[in-house]
Amino acid sequence: MFNKNKEVTGLTTSLTHIVDDHEKFVNYNNLLAFFMKYHPIISMAKFLTFRYSFPIMLKQTALLAEHKKLGGKLVDFGGWELPVQYSGVLAEHTAVRTAAGLFDVSHMGEILVEGDGALDFVNYLVTNDVSTLAVEQAQYSALCNQNGGIVDDLVVYRLGEKKFFLVVNASNTDKDFAHIQTIYSGYDGTKPKLSNVSPQYSQIAIQGPKSELILQKLTETRLNEIKTYWCKEGKVLNIPTIIARTGYTGEDGFEIYVPWHDAPTIWGALLQTGSPDGLIPCGLGARDTLRLEMKYSLYGHELSDDTNPLEVGLGWVTKLNKKSDFVGKEAILALKNKGQTKSLVGVKSLGRGIPRQGYEVYSHDQKKRIGVITSGTSSPSLKYPIGVAFIDKEFEAVGTKLFVKVRDDFHEFEIIKTPFYKKEQA
Repeated sequence: MFNKNKEVTGLTTSLTHIVDDHEKFVNYNNLLAFFMKYHPIISMAKFLTFRYSFPIMLKQTALLAEHKKLGGKLVDFGGWELPVQYSGVLAEHTAVRTAAGLFDVSHMGEILVEGDGALDFVNYLVTNDVSTLAVEQAQYSALCNQNGGIVDDLVVYRLGEKKFFLVVNASNTDKDFAHIQTIYSGYDGTKPKLSNVSPQYSQIAIQGPKSELILQKLTETRLNEIKTYWCKEGKVLNIPTIIARTGYTGEDGFEIYVPWHDAPTIWGALLQTGSPDGLIPCGLGARDTLRLEMKYSLYGHELSDDTNPLEVGLGWVTKLNKKSDFVGKEAILALKNKGQTKSLVGVKSLGRGIPRQGYEVYSHDQKKRIGVITSGTSSPSLKYPIGVAFIDKEFEAVGTKLFVKVRDDFHEFEIIKTPFYKKEQA
């Protein structure tokens, strides 16, 4: 952590004094936050002038050179240098819906819990019931704090009777592991071994209806035997991997966990093998439009430390009746008994206004502010604007019309059933 006793008298002096901590500044937001805390008289103009004179070190995946070679447009995503697009969001989105797309998701975090007590500890840690998992089965779940707020959403893989592989969001990896360690320190059951193994893994996702066809050419693992939300430890190009039939797009596909340094070999082979079948590299832009069409939640948008699983539609992964206790259960039960006041809904534009995160939502008479947009885009598949809104529960009924303030204008929207995109619409 930063040394609060360091003398900070100006931007240049500040840089000199904190140069040893430069790795903390994984993005410009973190740098600004630091200076605003320890040098509050700084002006935004001075900061912007300074920010472009100081090279911020972004984290890089093992595939950075591949992204550059393919012409990927690289951006700062939560402190990671990742491609937002290659050929364009629309083309990449369409490829995933109709053929296949390849994503670098190596920025995701991996945490291993193993040994005696692993099952009971993980079951105490998350909201879902991991005791129902068979070996090689996966489960979507949530980590909560004691107030019932969502620390993160995650996927739990049971790799063995006493071995669990937790995959968490990239920007939350350090926070999540610290949270888990805090819970671990006060846990009075048998304590398993905890390891943040994120630096050991790259993660490559191949998504789309032709994913199995393409990946099968590079592995002897029988992919047709892996059901949705199941996995197998196998080999791709004779490289040890975890092959999971999971994803974040609403399409069939696989997420492949490989040794960090082997990612370029597998990435290149998949592109070469899959290109004749329409496989193309895809960036974060398409990943976001694909997940939004399915109304999949994204941390920092629909989910936060202050949102409760019941309010954001995650009651289905919050097992209040499971035999074991879990972190945040008491607070979540209290909300359930009291009755929730907020709801997460899908909205469709009745005009041309495109909703964006943070836009205010109003009742149809425009007299009452009832919520806020958490995510929004113009749907590539449906050809009209869609969004997700966190609103007062009394307005949640499908068919309810409301207004979203887009800049200075009010645009009419309607609450519709989700997911927005369904395969029969294709």
